[in-house]
Order: sequence, then C-alpha cells, then structure tokens
Amino acid sequence: MSPPESQTAYLVKLRDRHRVAERTMAFQFEKPEGFTFKAGQSIDVTLLDPPETDGEGNGRAFSIASAPDEGMLLVATRMRDTAFKRVLGAVPIGSRVKIEGPFGNLVLHNDQNRAAVLLAGGIGITPFRSILLRATSEHLPHRLFCFYANRRPEDAPFLQELEALRGQNPSYTFVPTMTDMSRSDSSYRGETGRIDQAMIVKHLKSAASPIYYLAGPPGMVRAMRTVLNSMGVDDDDIRTEEFAGY
Repeated sequence: MSPPESQTAYLVKLRDRHRVAERTMAFQFEKPEGFTFKAGQSIDVTLLDPPETDGEGNGRAFSIASAPDEGMLLVATRMRDTAFKRVLGAVPIGSRVKIEGPFGNLVLHNDQNRAAVLLAGGIGITPFRSILLRATSEHLPHRLFCFYANRRPEDAPFLQELEALRGQNPSYTFVPTMTDMSRSDSSYRGETGRIDQAMIVKHLKSAASPIYYLAGPPGMVRAMRTVLNSMGVDDDDIRTEEFAGY
C-alpha cells in the first residue's frame, strides 16, 4: 500500500466487489494504515487513468458502509450507466484508486439518554450500516430505531444482515418497509408503504427525546423532514445526508 499523497489522500487497492441487491454492488478497498473515521462518515473515490470517462468525472463521494473497527473500507452504490461505474465494475481486483477523507458529520450523537432514529431510503442505508455495526460491537447503550424503505426486498442492500443484527443488540429496533411488493417474488411479512407519521409513532413508542437521521434520495429526505416537522420535531434534532444520482 502506498503512503498517503497528502494528509487525507491515499492510494489503495480494490480487494473485492460483490452484488448486495439488484443493480447494486459493494466494493471493498484496503484500509490505509493509520486511517480512522467515525461511523457515518464518507470518502471520495477517484479512478486513476480510467479507460473511459464522461461529464460526471472520475470521482464520487461514498458513505463508508463498514464499521470503524473493520479491517477494510466498504462502499456500495446503485450501478447506473455512467463511465465511472462501468469502469469501477470492471477493473481487475487489485487495481488502485485514490481515496480522500474522511468527510461529513452524520455521526451518532453522544448523549446516550436520547434515542437515535435512522430513516433510510434505498442506498441511503450505507452510513447507517456503519453506525449500527459500531453501536453493536461497542455495546453502546443508545436506543436505536432504523426505518428502511425500499420498493422490494430484492432492491434492499444489507437487508438480511440488518435483520440479523437484532439478535445481537437488544437496544436496536429494525423496521423495514416495502412500497412495491406487487412486483416482488420474495416472501415478506413486514411493513409496507412509505415511511409516514403513523409508522414512526407506532414503532417509537416510549423513545426518549429522539434525534433523527435521514439518508436517501433527495426527494425522500425532503419528504421525511416534512413529516418530522409536522410531528413537531425541531430542525436542530434532524441530521441529513442526500444521495443524488446513485
């Protein structure tokens, strides 16, 4: 592994890639020696001398889906038809990319007496996977509620892993919901429909003074903020991350 080009830039190898949902791939990169980040933060990934490029450029920002104590950096993305994603999906394992970071402040609050309510849409689950894994491995006492909306189970990255995590963390409540089960071939018995006030209230029950975290497509994030504001949630208690074009 190469030493850092600067204080926050590193050349790292692609170690693995695999499918985590329909049209969605996860990419595992080397974790540079001495690289630290907080669960929920992001990195920039830049291709080096790619064989093709387009107007969207050779770099993207990705939330880190792996936990801080894992020995690699994991990101996941919807595989749109862009030059960047075609190249990333095809380059040989072992190819080098540049990463920079970490960036962002979508991180779990310190006050363990306040619940954390994570509202995710689709690929917006990536920073929350990191947060939930960290909270579980470190036995953090926070009450954690994760609402996770997708069209179908087939479209939901990390769905089974997040469901299984309930058995490891008694402070964690997981609420997946599907909005288009008529087009699914999977068996599913959870919530259906969009995340709304009734669904949130049903599952939060006695959660103490929640802080809300929103991550997903811009339209979903805006809609969730409107729902929360209508419930009387102050903007100071809402933290957001938008995933545009992913």
